[in-house]
Amino acid sequence: MSEEDKRCLGVKPAMRSVLIVDDEVGVRESLRMALKNDYEVSLAKDAEATFHQIKEHTPDIILLDIILPDIDGLKVLERIKENDPDQIVIMITATKTVKTAVEAMKLGAYDYITKPFDIDELRLIISRALSTEALKKEVKYHRGKVNRNIIGESERMKEIFKVIKQVCDSKSTVLIMGESGTGKELVSRAIHYNGNRKNYPFVTINCAAIPDTLIESELFGHEKGAFTNAVEKKLGHFEIAHQGTIFLDEIGELSLMTQAKILRFLEEKEFNRVGGSRTIKVDVRLICATNKDLSQLLRKGTFREDLYYRINVVPIIIPPLRERREDIPILVEHFIKKFNAENNKNVNGAASKGALEIMMNYEWPGNVRELENLIERIITLTPNEYIQPDEIPFSFKNISKTNGLRESILSGELSFLRAEEEFEREVISDVLKKTNYIQSRAAEMLGISRRILKYKMDKLGIKQD
Repeated sequence: MSEEDKRCLGVKPAMRSVLIVDDEVGVRESLRMALKNDYEVSLAKDAEATFHQIKEHTPDIILLDIILPDIDGLKVLERIKENDPDQIVIMITATKTVKTAVEAMKLGAYDYITKPFDIDELRLIISRALSTEALKKEVKYHRGKVNRNIIGESERMKEIFKVIKQVCDSKSTVLIMGESGTGKELVSRAIHYNGNRKNYPFVTINCAAIPDTLIESELFGHEKGAFTNAVEKKLGHFEIAHQGTIFLDEIGELSLMTQAKILRFLEEKEFNRVGGSRTIKVDVRLICATNKDLSQLLRKGTFREDLYYRINVVPIIIPPLRERREDIPILVEHFIKKFNAENNKNVNGAASKGALEIMMNYEWPGNVRELENLIERIITLTPNEYIQPDEIPFSFKNISKTNGLRESILSGELSFLRAEEEFEREVISDVLKKTNYIQSRAAEMLGISRRILKYKMDKLGIKQD
C-alpha cells in the first residue's frame, strides 16, 4: 500500500527511526528523551552493538559518535557506507576539528555536530536529512518512470529524444506543442529529471483548469488579507519551484493580464504576491505546453506576441499518433506489460494480427492516451492470451460512424439498442476530448446537464481522463 493510499484510508504513517550510537549513557538517554516523541529511537553503546542493530532493523538515520570503545567511529562510518551508500549518518563528537569534519564528509557523513547539543539544531539537521533523502528517492523514481514511459522508435520521436538530451541542462524556456494525449507533460518531466535541476521541485499547473480569478494567486501566491477568504499567506507555484522547474500546461488559456505578469517574471526573474509589496526573486526554469496553434491566437490578439517569443526559445513539436503509426506496436506491447502487472493478468505482450491491424488503421484522435485507455480496458476484461479483434470496441473500427452503425443494424451484427449505445459513447467521447475532459464544457456543448453527462459516462464506461 502506497503512502498516498494510507493517507486516504486514515492509516497513520510509521515513525521514522533513529539509531543513537554513543558510549556515554547520559548522552544516549538525553538524545533519546529529546527525539522519542518524533522518532522511533534505538540505542547502541559501541560498534558491535551498532552493526547488530543495523542487521536487525535498518534505521532511517544514525547519530554516530566519533569516539567508541571498540572501533574508531570513522571506521564504523566507512563500513556502514560500504554496505549501504544511501544510509544517512550524522557524526557527533565532543571536539570539532576541520580535519575530522572533512574526513567524515569524504567518507559520506551527511553532517557533523558537536557536544553539547543544541537540540533544535539537531532536529533541524535530522529533518533536513530526511527531506533530502526523500527527494533523492523521488528523483530516482521519476527519472526511471519518465524514461520508461516515453516510447517511440520513429524518426520523429528519435529527434525529440535528441532535443531533450540537448536542452535538459540549459536554462532556456521550452515550448512543447502537440495535440491532447500526445505526452507533453512526459516530455517536460524528462527534461527536468534528466537535467541539473533534478534535485529540486518539478511543479505543474494546468492553466485551463483554474478560473481567471484564481490563476494569479496560484502562480504567484498571495498575502494574508489580499482578498476575501485570504485568511493566511500562500506561496505560489513559482515560489515553490525555486531552483527547479515549473510546467505551465495549456498556456494558451491564460488571460492577457496573467500573460503580462509571466512576461515580467521572465524578463526580471521576480514577482510580487497578490496583495504584497515585497519583490520576490526566484530561480525557476519555465517549460510551457499547448494543444492550440499560438500563431492563430497571436492573430486574434488573445496571446501576447512578446510572450510568445519569450517562451518559444526551444520548440518541441510532438507528432500525433496517426503520424507515427510505426510506434503503435511497441506502445501496445508496453501498455500490455504495464496493465498485466497492475491487474495480475497474463496477456501475451502483443495483440493478434487482426487486432493490431485495426489499431494501426484507427486515427487516434486522443493519441497515446486514448491507446493506453483502450489497452487498459481490454486487459481488465479479457480472458484471452492475446488481444482479439472482437475485443476492440466498434467505435475503433475505421469506418464511417453513422453508415457503419446503420449497416451493422441492417446486417444483424448489432441490435438497435446496442447501436444507439455505441453512437452515444462515440459522440460523448469525442466531445470530452474536444473540451479536454472538462465536464461542464462538454455538457454545455451536448446541450445536457453535467449530472446527466456524468450518468451517461458511468453507464457507457467512459473514463474521465
